[in-house]
Parts: sequence; structure tokens; C-alpha cells
Amino acid sequence: MEFAHLGVQHIVRDVAAARAIVERAVEESRLSGLAHVADEIDRPDWQRMLVGKSREMRRLQHIIQLVADRRATVLVTGETGTGKELAARALHLAGCRRANPMVAVNCSALPETLLESELFGHVRGAFTGAFQNRTGRFEQAQGGTIFLDEIGELPLDLQTKLLRVLQEREVQRLGSSETIKLDVRVVAATNCDLSRRIEQGKFREDLYYRLNVVPLEMPPLRDRAEDVPLLATYFLERVCRTEALPLKHLPRVTVDRLMSYSWPGNVRQLANTVEMAVALSEERLLLTPSDFPLPLQDIPALTQAPVIFVPDCGLDYDRTLAGIERSILEQALRKTRGNKKAAADLLHLKRTTLAAKMRILDEAVAG
Repeated sequence: MEFAHLGVQHIVRDVAAARAIVERAVEESRLSGLAHVADEIDRPDWQRMLVGKSREMRRLQHIIQLVADRRATVLVTGETGTGKELAARALHLAGCRRANPMVAVNCSALPETLLESELFGHVRGAFTGAFQNRTGRFEQAQGGTIFLDEIGELPLDLQTKLLRVLQEREVQRLGSSETIKLDVRVVAATNCDLSRRIEQGKFREDLYYRLNVVPLEMPPLRDRAEDVPLLATYFLERVCRTEALPLKHLPRVTVDRLMSYSWPGNVRQLANTVEMAVALSEERLLLTPSDFPLPLQDIPALTQAPVIFVPDCGLDYDRTLAGIERSILEQALRKTRGNKKAAADLLHLKRTTLAAKMRILDEAVAG
């Protein structure tokens, strides 16, 4: 009976310790979130759209602030998922045109015959099926901003017409001789290499220079890993608020896991991954690394592979390799404060595999 009583006490102590750890992690995450909210309160709305404090994001915000009140055409470049349209909307909101419309057009979403009418409008009878006048997107954006997404996919014939619109700041509806003066800020975006498309004869060089007055390059997420915690927290709060769920939290070990990933799909991939983790975590308030099953092949090495110099006298290959492996395992355990399950997740190993490796290394040292 005495041993049973001691066993119960031991279990109670373990449960209490586990609860204390969870509560501490939740509180740390909550305080971090409150600090993030406090930082955001005094920022203009356009800056709050661009989440991040990295050098790359500060440079982006600086450029937007410089050109926001100008009419200069802006070309936003960057990989898929980096937030090019978000940058365009921030640019619109940061300037004096914010009270007027921002109109977005995806140049790759419509066939050429429809895209021309979509951009410039048409009059009744301009072509078969034109039963009434139609206002084009440029006219709809009067006094505001027109955002031309995937500009690299614009057909060559339309490139010529767009060049004239940019040069003359006027537009003609299809089937009409009337000229309509424009007061529109043009922001274009592409994820392709326009210089390469120029070489291939698929994009007009003169149009490129007319669009690239102010270049705005969106950095890939792998180049601003320090922004991952802020972005992940932002998306987590947004999903929980949208789904009317209790606010979930990201402990340090989970944040470390997210920061170690290369995010080939950039910010969009991170947002979708956080939403998936919330959906699959059921009632748990803490999201663990296992809630984010990220592909192994896309996880970059955090440092370059160590260069091991072989001396003239040779070296013990097995012992050298064991030393490198032990260093990796010990770093993972330090990052997770001795939590073997979390360390295994960090290294994408099974917990039993990590334990076996530690045991083998310990035996080798003892031997």
C-alpha cells in the first residue's frame, strides 16, 4: 500500500509539472502575442498589411512610403506567394489615392479577346455579343490604382496597346473613337523573369522600361526567416478569430521548427500550413511541431556542411562521424530543453530512432 501511495504521489507530481510547463508555454506565447499587438496599434493600416520586421521588409516599407503619393508606375516582382498583390494594396493605401478605387486584373486569367475589353472597355456593337457599353478597368480605376497581375503573360498585341495607354495617359474603348483621359496609378506584378521573356521575343522591351519606373522586389520567405514567428502568429490569430475558436499558441520549439523550413511556397504556403495545423489540432491550445508535417526534401541545412580535413596521419572515420552526429543530437536536445519527442520532431526522426542513436553513441563513448 505504501508503494502504491508513493506511486500515486509520483504521478500527481508529474501531472502537476506537465500542467505547469503547458501553462508557462501558453503564458509566454500569450505575452508574445500581446507584445505583437501593442507594436501594431500605432502603425498605419498599410504598414500592418506588411507583417515583418526584417531588414528586407523595412526596406520595402521605406520604398512604399517614398513613392506612395507619386503617380510613377511600379513593377512588383517576386516568387509566387510572396505577397505581391498585398504590397500593391499597401502602396495604394499609403498614398493620396486611398479614397478612390483600387482595381485588380489578372492578365493570365482571361483569353486575349476578353482581356482587351476587360481592360479598355467597349461600346455597343463593337463585336459580336457587345449588346451594351462596357466601362473598362482603367476607367473604373479613375483617381485610384489599377493593379495588373501576371503582366508577363499579357499577349504581345495587348502589350502594344498598353504601352500607348501608359505613354499618353488616355484610353479608347473598343469600337469608339472617343479618347478618355486617365488619372490612374499603374502597378504591375510578375513572378517571371521579364528580361528572359524579352530575349525570347515574348515581351516588349519598351513596355518593360515603361513599367519598371519604380522596381519593388518582394523577398522570398527563406531570406527573412526572422519574420516567420510574426507571420505564423498573425495567421494563427486570424484563423482562430475567423473560426470563432479559442486562441491557440505556438511554443518555442514549434517556432524553431517553422523557422528551419525553406517555405518554397512563401507566405501563402505558411498561411495555408497554419490553417491546416489549427484544423487538425482538435481542442489542443498548443500547436506542436508534429502539427506541421513539412516535407523533408525542402528543409534547408541551417549551416553549410562542415569541412573535415583529413590529416596526413589519417583519422578515425567512425569516431569522427559519431562526433558530428552527437553534436547534432545534443543541439536538438538543447533547443527543446531535453524534450526527446520534440527533439525527434525537430530532426524528423522517430522518437525511438533518436533514443537508439543516443544509446549507441553513449555505449561507444563508454567502450
